[in-house]
Amino acid sequence: MKVLIVESDPDLGTLWKRHMERMDMDVRLEGGQAKAIGALQTQVFDIIVLNLVLAQGSALAVADFASYRHPDSQIVFVTNTSFFSDGSIFAHSANARAMVQTDTPAEDLANMVAHYGRPV
Repeated sequence: MKVLIVESDPDLGTLWKRHMERMDMDVRLEGGQAKAIGALQTQVFDIIVLNLVLAQGSALAVADFASYRHPDSQIVFVTNTSFFSDGSIFAHSANARAMVQTDTPAEDLANMVAHYGRPV
């Protein structure tokens, strides 16, 4: 399974990456919109873990690009805010499968990625 993590906090992104790699996932970590879109231009990912609040760029731009370029790639959004807590993220991103808080245990996030990233 190929995973793209888009997370501005390198420590948090690395923590998630390590948990997913322990589950034999092939994981790429990028810190912002430009690098994430660059990754999506050269690789296909089964699933994307995407923080809604990026230090550089827009998470929704990444989600839109992924939806257009790789419509089968699933997205698990993470956030530390209450923005989109009403579930409206699913109306804004066709390939959104889940939205969790950034403080979700890394093991739980990795299991969620394994579940949603499986081929249908």
